[in-house]
Amino acid sequence: QVQLVESGGGSVQPGGSLKLSCTTSGFILDGYAIDWWRQAPGKEREGVSCISGSSDRSSVDADFVKGRFTVSRDSANNAVHLHMNNLKPEDTAVYYCAVDSADCDGFGRTPWASGPYDYWGQGTQVNVSS
Repeated sequence: QVQLVESGGGSVQPGGSLKLSCTTSGFILDGYAIDWWRQAPGKEREGVSCISGSSDRSSVDADFVKGRFTVSRDSANNAVHLHMNNLKPEDTAVYYCAVDSADCDGFGRTPWASGPYDYWGQGTQVNVSS
Protein backbone atom coordinates (compact mmCIF):
# COMPACT_ATOMS: atom_id res chain seq x y z
CA GLN A 1 0.00 0.00 0.00
CA VAL A 2 1.42 3.37 -1.01
CA GLN A 3 1.93 5.66 1.95
CA LEU A 4 3.93 8.72 2.82
CA VAL A 5 6.33 8.63 5.78
CA GLU A 6 7.02 11.61 8.02
CA SER A 7 10.14 12.01 10.14
CA GLY A 8 12.15 14.63 11.97
CA GLY A 9 9.87 15.44 14.87
CA GLY A 10 11.13 15.88 18.41
CA SER A 11 11.18 18.13 21.44
CA VAL A 12 12.54 21.67 21.30
CA GLN A 13 12.40 24.82 23.37
CA PRO A 14 10.45 27.87 22.23
CA GLY A 15 12.39 29.70 19.57
CA GLY A 16 14.03 26.51 18.37
CA SER A 17 13.98 24.88 14.93
CA LEU A 18 13.17 21.52 13.39
CA LYS A 19 13.17 20.11 9.87
CA LEU A 20 10.47 17.59 9.06
CA SER A 21 10.72 15.26 6.09
CA CYS A 22 8.07 13.56 4.00
CA THR A 23 9.22 10.63 1.88
CA THR A 24 7.90 7.55 0.13
CA SER A 25 9.23 4.58 -1.76
CA GLY A 26 5.99 4.15 -3.69
CA PHE A 27 6.25 6.92 -6.27
CA ILE A 28 8.18 10.05 -7.25
CA LEU A 29 7.00 13.05 -5.25
CA ASP A 30 8.04 15.56 -7.92
CA GLY A 31 4.99 16.51 -9.94
CA TYR A 32 2.60 16.00 -7.02
CA ALA A 33 1.42 18.73 -4.69
CA ILE A 34 2.33 17.79 -1.12
CA ASP A 35 0.63 19.18 1.97
CA TRP A 36 1.73 19.45 5.55
CA TRP A 37 -1.02 19.27 8.16
CA ARG A 38 -0.96 19.16 11.94
CA GLN A 39 -3.24 18.04 14.72
CA ALA A 40 -2.95 19.12 18.34
CA PRO A 41 -4.66 17.20 21.15
CA GLY A 42 -8.36 17.92 21.20
CA LYS A 43 -8.24 20.02 18.04
CA GLU A 44 -9.15 19.55 14.41
CA ARG A 45 -6.43 18.74 11.89
CA GLU A 46 -5.37 21.97 10.20
CA GLY A 47 -3.41 22.76 7.06
CA VAL A 48 0.10 24.14 7.52
CA SER A 49 1.67 24.42 4.07
CA CYS A 50 1.19 23.11 0.55
CA ILE A 51 3.83 23.00 -2.18
CA SER A 52 2.57 22.82 -5.73
CA GLY A 53 3.39 20.00 -8.11
CA SER A 54 4.01 22.51 -10.91
CA SER A 55 7.49 23.53 -11.97
CA ASP A 56 7.27 26.88 -10.15
CA ARG A 57 7.02 25.01 -6.83
CA SER A 58 4.83 27.73 -5.42
CA SER A 59 3.47 27.25 -1.93
CA VAL A 60 0.45 28.15 0.14
CA ASP A 61 1.07 28.72 3.84
CA ALA A 62 -1.29 29.14 6.76
CA ASP A 63 -1.21 32.59 8.31
CA PHE A 64 0.01 31.22 11.61
CA VAL A 65 3.26 29.93 10.06
CA LYS A 66 4.08 32.68 7.58
CA GLY A 67 7.56 33.99 8.20
CA ARG A 68 8.45 30.99 10.36
CA PHE A 69 7.92 27.80 8.31
CA THR A 70 9.10 27.06 4.79
CA VAL A 71 8.25 24.06 2.62
CA SER A 72 10.74 22.82 0.03
CA ARG A 73 11.43 19.90 -2.30
CA ASP A 74 14.46 17.64 -2.21
CA SER A 75 14.27 15.81 -5.53
CA ALA A 76 17.55 13.95 -5.04
CA ASN A 77 16.09 12.23 -1.98
CA ASN A 78 12.47 12.08 -3.15
CA ALA A 79 11.42 14.17 -0.19
CA VAL A 80 9.51 17.28 0.79
CA HIS A 81 10.75 19.15 3.85
CA LEU A 82 9.05 21.48 6.30
CA HIS A 83 11.58 23.86 7.81
CA MET A 84 10.22 25.17 11.09
CA ASN A 85 11.87 28.13 12.80
CA ASN A 86 10.99 30.22 15.84
CA LEU A 87 8.80 27.44 17.16
CA LYS A 88 6.12 28.27 19.70
CA PRO A 89 4.36 26.09 22.28
CA GLU A 90 1.19 26.31 20.18
CA ASP A 91 3.04 24.52 17.36
CA THR A 92 2.98 21.35 19.45
CA ALA A 93 1.12 18.74 17.41
CA VAL A 94 1.44 15.63 15.31
CA TYR A 95 2.50 16.68 11.81
CA TYR A 96 1.31 14.79 8.74
CA CYS A 97 2.01 14.99 5.03
CA ALA A 98 -0.38 14.06 2.25
CA VAL A 99 -0.73 14.20 -1.53
CA ASP A 100 -2.97 17.07 -2.63
CA SER A 101 -4.85 16.15 -5.79
CA ALA A 102 -6.09 19.73 -6.20
CA ASP A 103 -2.55 21.15 -6.43
CA CYS A 104 -3.11 23.36 -3.37
CA ASP A 105 -6.39 24.80 -4.68
CA GLY A 106 -8.61 25.21 -1.64
CA PHE A 107 -5.83 24.32 0.77
CA GLY A 108 -6.59 25.72 4.18
CA ARG A 109 -10.30 26.00 3.40
CA THR A 110 -11.20 22.39 2.64
CA PRO A 111 -11.51 20.05 5.63
CA TRP A 112 -8.87 17.37 5.71
CA ALA A 113 -11.31 14.48 5.98
CA SER A 114 -13.38 15.43 2.92
CA GLY A 115 -10.79 17.10 0.73
CA PRO A 116 -8.67 15.78 -2.13
CA TYR A 117 -5.91 14.56 0.22
CA ASP A 118 -4.53 11.07 0.13
CA TYR A 119 -1.71 8.73 1.13
CA TRP A 120 -1.51 10.11 4.64
CA GLY A 121 1.44 9.05 6.72
CA GLN A 122 1.42 8.10 10.41
CA GLY A 123 2.66 11.51 11.48
CA THR A 124 5.60 12.77 13.49
CA GLN A 125 5.26 14.36 16.93
CA VAL A 126 6.56 17.89 17.57
CA ASN A 127 6.72 19.17 21.13
CA VAL A 128 7.64 22.76 21.94
CA SER A 129 8.05 23.58 25.60
CA SER A 130 10.47 25.11 28.03
